[in-house]
Amino acid sequence: MEQVVEVRDLDAAHEVLSAAYAKLRLSSTGRRASLRLASRTLGAVRFDELDCRIGFEADCEPSDGYIFGQLACGRVVYSSDGEDRFVRGGDAFLAAPPGRPFTAVTGNLHASIVVFGQAVVDEVVDDVRFVGCRPVSARAAAVWRATSLHLRDGILPAFAGNSLVLANATRLLVATTLATFPHATVSRSKVWDRSDAHPRTLRRAIMFIESNAAMDITAADIARAARVSIRAIQLAFRRHLDTTPMAYLRSVRMSCAHTDLLAANGSVTEIAARWGYARPSVFAAHYRAAYGVPPSRTLWSG
Repeated sequence: MEQVVEVRDLDAAHEVLSAAYAKLRLSSTGRRASLRLASRTLGAVRFDELDCRIGFEADCEPSDGYIFGQLACGRVVYSSDGEDRFVRGGDAFLAAPPGRPFTAVTGNLHASIVVFGQAVVDEVVDDVRFVGCRPVSARAAAVWRATSLHLRDGILPAFAGNSLVLANATRLLVATTLATFPHATVSRSKVWDRSDAHPRTLRRAIMFIESNAAMDITAADIARAARVSIRAIQLAFRRHLDTTPMAYLRSVRMSCAHTDLLAANGSVTEIAARWGYARPSVFAAHYRAAYGVPPSRTLWSG
């Protein structure tokens, strides 16, 4: 469901922006202000369309999460860590990494914004932080923008009640964002992580995965069930199975989908969605890679 807020004075705009992004001090020389913020939520990710008819300067306190965006029109000058960054129409950007204050100076603008926290990143890849505010290339920025729009306008409305599809969509967004913006690995591996990566840990994790494959589970859930850290569970799967916990989960779900196809437990599209695939074509490609035939053949032969 889309939530829309519209205000027409500077004080109200200040409250809306502070609540949505970061606490800020807002100053403007203009007498008139108009702001419209339309938001949709995908799990722990929020998609905003911000239409701001104000010229202002904002001193922003450090935010709790990442604020990514693409400017459709207008201009913004972001300042953080002693660097000024000019953002113009068509540019993708990261306002500033979490924990760092920043200043934004802008005229009238329209921007598509994606907001999520470090915890969302940690569910996809461990010990990674975004360190750069500019995309690595224009092509990567275009793909990120297209992916964001597809998830916001296509996947979110169509699969709002399917937790597996929404979880996979969130991971796709994070993976695309990682491919678009500079990031770095922060190694926090401990000695006990390596010692915990033993076969008993792996057995506990596999039992949990196979019992909960139909649920929206994450690497953190698997680690918690195995009673070790995320790093330890990743090491256990890599050491003993040469894979990752989430890759193993995907293989279990594909096996469940195979069973459903053999039993004719729905159409290919229905079975694909049941096991986390919003796009049947992607499911078909992954199924063919795993079983050597298209899913439709298994369904018909079953």
